[in-house]
Amino acid sequence: MASSLLALLDDIATVLDDVAVLTKVAAKKTSGVLGDDLALNAQQVSGVRAERELPVVWAVAKGSALNKAILVPAALAISAFIPWAVTPLLMVGGLFLCFEGFEKLAHKFMHSQAEDSAHHAELTAALANPAVDLVALEKDKIKGAVRTDFILSAEIIAITLGTVAAKPFITQFSVLAGIAIIMTIGVYGLVAGIVKLDDLGLYLSRKPGWRAPIGNAILKAAPYLMKGLSIAGTAAMFLVGGGILTHGVPPLHHAIEGLAAQLGGVLGAITPTLLDAVTGIVAGALTLVVVTLAQKAWGLRKAAA
Repeated sequence: MASSLLALLDDIATVLDDVAVLTKVAAKKTSGVLGDDLALNAQQVSGVRAERELPVVWAVAKGSALNKAILVPAALAISAFIPWAVTPLLMVGGLFLCFEGFEKLAHKFMHSQAEDSAHHAELTAALANPAVDLVALEKDKIKGAVRTDFILSAEIIAITLGTVAAKPFITQFSVLAGIAIIMTIGVYGLVAGIVKLDDLGLYLSRKPGWRAPIGNAILKAAPYLMKGLSIAGTAAMFLVGGGILTHGVPPLHHAIEGLAAQLGGVLGAITPTLLDAVTGIVAGALTLVVVTLAQKAWGLRKAAA
C-alpha cells in the first residue's frame, strides 16, 4: 500500500514537473500575444472616466475569464478527438498574428497623425457632452475589449495546445488552465496598473519634496510606456507568428536550421529569429492584400445586388 502511494506521489510529482516546464515554454511562446494584449486592452479602456477605469478593467477581466472557460475545453476536445487539427489551427493562429501585426503597421502608414488626433478629439468631446450616454459608451468599450480578448486568448490557447499536444490529458489540462489563469491575472493586473499610472503620477506630482519630481517623471513616461508596449507587441507578433509558420513547414524549418548551423557563432544564433520575423512580415503582408481584395470584392457584390 505504501509503495503504491509512493508510486502515485512520484507520478503526480512527474506530472507537476512536466506541467511546470511546459507552462514556462508555453508562456515564452505566447509572450508576443501577451505584449499586444496589454497594449490593446489598455487602449480599449482609454477614454473612460478616471473613476470608472478599474471597474471597466474588472468587467473586461471577467469577460476574459469566460472566454478562456470556453476556449480551454474546446482546445482539449480538439486534442482528444481531432488531434490532426492542432497543427492547422496553430498555422491559422500564426497567420492571424502576422496579419494583425502587419495591419497595425499599414494603419500607421495609411492614416495620418491628424486623423488619429481628430478621432481622439471626437472621443474627448463625446465624453464632455452631457447628452452622450456614458453608460452605453462604457458598455460598448467593454464589449469591444472582450471581443479583442477572445481573439488574443484563442491565439494563446492554440499556441499552448501546440506545445502540449503530445502529452497526457492531465498535463494538457493543467498547462492550458495554468496559462489561462496566469495570462488573465497577469494581463488585467498590468492593464489596471497601466491605466492608473497617470493618476499615480498626478497624485505624486502634487506632493511636496522628492515625490513631485517622481510624479512628473511618471506622467511624462506613461505615454512612452504605452507606445513601447505597442511596438514590442507588434514585433513579437511577427516573431511568434513567423516562428509558428516556419515550424509548420518542415522543409522551411530544416533549411533555416541548416543555414544557422553553417553560419555558426552569434550570426547563426540570431539567423532563425531574423528569418522568423521576415517570414511573419511577408505572410502578414500577403494576408492583408488577400483580405483587402476579398473585402472589396464582397463590397462590390453587395452594391451590385
